[in-house]
Amino acid sequence: MPQTTPTPAPDTPPAPLGRRERKKAATRQAIADAALRLFLERGYDAVGIREIADAADVSTTTLFKHFPVKEALVFDEDDDQEERLLTAVRERPVSQSIPAALRAHALASRLITPDGDDRLAAFRHLVISTPALRDYGQNMWLRHTTALARVIAEESGRPADDPACLALAHFALEAPRAAYGHTDPRKALISAFTLLEHGWVALTRKDT
Repeated sequence: MPQTTPTPAPDTPPAPLGRRERKKAATRQAIADAALRLFLERGYDAVGIREIADAADVSTTTLFKHFPVKEALVFDEDDDQEERLLTAVRERPVSQSIPAALRAHALASRLITPDGDDRLAAFRHLVISTPALRDYGQNMWLRHTTALARVIAEESGRPADDPACLALAHFALEAPRAAYGHTDPRKALISAFTLLEHGWVALTRKDT
């Protein structure tokens, strides 16, 4: 019979990382930092994997254990991204529509508005000006489509496999692409979500 582990109370602090885990995390961070520094200095395409490994003082084998492809060096996966996205829908104000909640979440991204942070602005330029990074980052973001569609369905009282919920999830996650490279990224993003809002409102009105 399989054993189960009790779920800790919400206020239980996470267990501290062991020495091995701390060393692994430090190595990963050192590689990512070295890669980003070189990419910002010389451009993504001008930097090779061996150069990054040398700068981080690791072997290329170690580098690939942490980052299986070159693009992953720029986009360190954030396990909390999906949860924050779903929470934006679940915990929105009663008067706020689902597209409006997703728009607010997207506008809060500092990649859309770096807010005077020169390093973040340089990172944003790196991503936007490099097609491989732009596509990789967007594909990473789109992996949340199914989970988001499920929550949209729950919150709107629609069937779990409703194609409209899947479409809204997909296009809401695609919307930031409209802002990349635009002279006014906020305006571009708002325009994209305005279109989604109008379509969603028309659909939900038909249901009533």
